[in-house]
Amino acid sequence: MKAHIITYGCQMNEYDTHVVASELVSLGVQLVDTVEDADFVLVNTCAVRGKPVEKVKSLLGKLRKEKARRGILIGMMGCLAQLEEGQAMARKFEVDILIGPGAISEIGKALDAHDKFWDLSFRDDVNQLVAPPPKGALSAHVAIIRGCNHRCTYCVVPTTRGGVEVSRHPDLILDEVEKLKAAGVVEVTLLGQNVNSYGRDNPSYPTFAELLRLVGGVGIPRVRFLTSHPVNFTEDIVRAIAETPTITHYIHLPVQSGSDRVLRRMAREYRREDYLERIRMIRDYLPEAVLSTDIIVGFPGETEEDFAETLSLYDEVGFDHAFMFIYSARPGTPAAKHFEDMPREVKVARLQQLIEKQKAWSLEKNRRWVGREVEVLIRGEAKESGFAEGHDRGNHPVLVPGEQAKRPGLYRVRITEASPHLLFGEVTGKLYVPEPIEAASA
Repeated sequence: MKAHIITYGCQMNEYDTHVVASELVSLGVQLVDTVEDADFVLVNTCAVRGKPVEKVKSLLGKLRKEKARRGILIGMMGCLAQLEEGQAMARKFEVDILIGPGAISEIGKALDAHDKFWDLSFRDDVNQLVAPPPKGALSAHVAIIRGCNHRCTYCVVPTTRGGVEVSRHPDLILDEVEKLKAAGVVEVTLLGQNVNSYGRDNPSYPTFAELLRLVGGVGIPRVRFLTSHPVNFTEDIVRAIAETPTITHYIHLPVQSGSDRVLRRMAREYRREDYLERIRMIRDYLPEAVLSTDIIVGFPGETEEDFAETLSLYDEVGFDHAFMFIYSARPGTPAAKHFEDMPREVKVARLQQLIEKQKAWSLEKNRRWVGREVEVLIRGEAKESGFAEGHDRGNHPVLVPGEQAKRPGLYRVRITEASPHLLFGEVTGKLYVPEPIEAASA
């Protein structure tokens, strides 16, 4: 059998795709690069907002036509599979295999069943899966915890990925990180819906701060983590970052709104001042930390005064980056059930205003790096002709002349120019540039 996997959504989905792909290969399945070459097409879906759902719907329509033409098998996994909305789509578009994020360990049984296999359970053995390192990769993800105990009124994650947080055994995590190091990986990102909660479900496990120190001690040059909840972002975590050289000083701390009234309606368990206290704590330990956040604009009932509080929060914090979205009602969530949505034109106008403010802050923050030398992980050729692209330890996208970084690796780069979205630089040295796999094995 030949299989092709299409992935939408977050880094956790990318990680799950790698795990499933590894399981398929171990079963003798050949992975191919296109739908046209595949007998089995598996779509890993995202449901956090309406836009990725529409992309999946469009793709499934095309796959149904391909199935009618030559009899391919269609599979669907990920967050959308766990929702009634996704299950209705699966029936409509004749999906054969449907597995939720908690049942990816069942992909082998699904293929054996071949037709109409559905498993939406949350299985304990998912956390036992350890995929081999991705071939030739310099960066990789490692899941450390699944599920979420928080109950934000806008969010489908507790439904799609489990409403109880379950930490992976630390030995499995460290074993996976050790294997990544041996394979030449130079950057690892620890993943979870709420990484700060790691170990809280099992007193015999280390805390997240302790796990950071353990992973940071393995020897991989860069260790990052996503995503944090402000309630669980405590001083011991910041101290571990400050005292462990391999952990990058990039912190993504979603705030969602600057208004206490909106935060209360969102069921976020902190208030504006709580969030600002954490920012001050981060600045005390890590004066040059790069800060990013998530913002939802136009949450039901958000007034002009509420939105003004979000704008003022931006000015008080000065985020380096922000992921900004208009509120998208997700079926089954408390916000969608009980709150009246706002007019789209109001949400779009506010989003545009916020984007312009963030652009100004990003430009100011990025300009502080001009003239400095930074460590950049070059991934390969950029879309911009003549450049190679990568990112520094603060997760800034960086472009350098292509002839200066012809192969992926870690480079020393002097930043020469900054825009709101990019840093531009000149390579001043090589830190770690592996030989191409073909050359190394020749």
